[in-house]
Amino acid sequence: MHFAGSVTRRARGGPFNERGGPIRGLLDLAAGRYPSFLFRGGLDGFLPVFHFHEVTASWLEPRLRFLAENGYQTVGSDAIARLVRDGIHPGPFRIALCFDDAWASLWTVAGPLLKRYGLMAIAYVIPGRVADASSCRPTLDEDPSAADGSADRSSTPLATWPELKALHDAGTVEMQSHTDSHAMIFCDDAVSGFVDRSYTAAWLARPLVSAEPVRFQDRNELGAPLFLQRSRLSDAPRFIVDERYRERALAHVADHGGPAFFDQGDWRASLARALEPMPKGRFESPDEQRRAIVDELARSRATLEDRLGSHTVRHVCFPWGVAGDLALETARATGYLTAFSNQMPGSYAVRAGDPPYRLKRLNSKHLLRLPRPGRRDGVQNRAS
Repeated sequence: MHFAGSVTRRARGGPFNERGGPIRGLLDLAAGRYPSFLFRGGLDGFLPVFHFHEVTASWLEPRLRFLAENGYQTVGSDAIARLVRDGIHPGPFRIALCFDDAWASLWTVAGPLLKRYGLMAIAYVIPGRVADASSCRPTLDEDPSAADGSADRSSTPLATWPELKALHDAGTVEMQSHTDSHAMIFCDDAVSGFVDRSYTAAWLARPLVSAEPVRFQDRNELGAPLFLQRSRLSDAPRFIVDERYRERALAHVADHGGPAFFDQGDWRASLARALEPMPKGRFESPDEQRRAIVDELARSRATLEDRLGSHTVRHVCFPWGVAGDLALETARATGYLTAFSNQMPGSYAVRAGDPPYRLKRLNSKHLLRLPRPGRRDGVQNRAS
């Protein structure tokens, strides 16, 4: 295996179990990985755990009202750990609600609604991307216009440190780790494309282009080379692009028309010719990879504990549900008690004896399919 100075090792796509999509869904269904309550069965010892991202009040409130009206209570991460590690179920009609990334609507929308319905949630926070602020933004209780979740599309799309601290102090939301930077990395040495005017990668999915200082791909860096990506927490070593290679690509586009460069029919060939003599970069060494993953998990935990105070972070959700063997080993070694991922096999609900670092959750779209006493649709359904 070649590393420093080499560009001969290529990863031609991530493992199937790192992917979602219809085929994966059908395989999971055929393998019986979905809990029976989705098909009008009972809970049967499962603890359903649902994940959310950005939310609006019009979408979230009916779901929280459904839970409250049907006697469901929410639990935190330690209850999940006791179930999988010690076999202690938190009791009937218990579920967990998880908000990944801690978008601004966690503060403006979810926090007030959780309090209104007497529920709590777990937020998986990305400390390396959280901004500081002098004050908290208005919530829907103070400004009804906040109910539409528009803060998620602002220049500060994640909840800020004062907002996270207020949710933590109120006991409404328990803060756990979503790694420090939620990074995608390049994992191949073959150029797959370039940043052009059509580059639309989501903010949290833009690849890491510099680790020191941490910097992600800017969509305005026209001409920047792109490579196959996988999660930083996968087992793929990072391909570190030579900064001179990047600079040559950016300069070529800037010197040949900027945005108008991409109107040329042969712009790809033009860029390729300009870059052809340049070394593209190198793969990180095993030691560099290990240090990077340790930093992602240890720094996230330390920062959350420092910023929130009187709080112990012992649980992690891996971004995109991806965790390689090295990430799992590191989570265990750095003191995490549980981890959520989305890799095969395993059931999409938590139960006693599940591997504590390979837990799975359900999409929040399934929440209204929970069993409830006296179902309004007339179907009798037992909840255990």
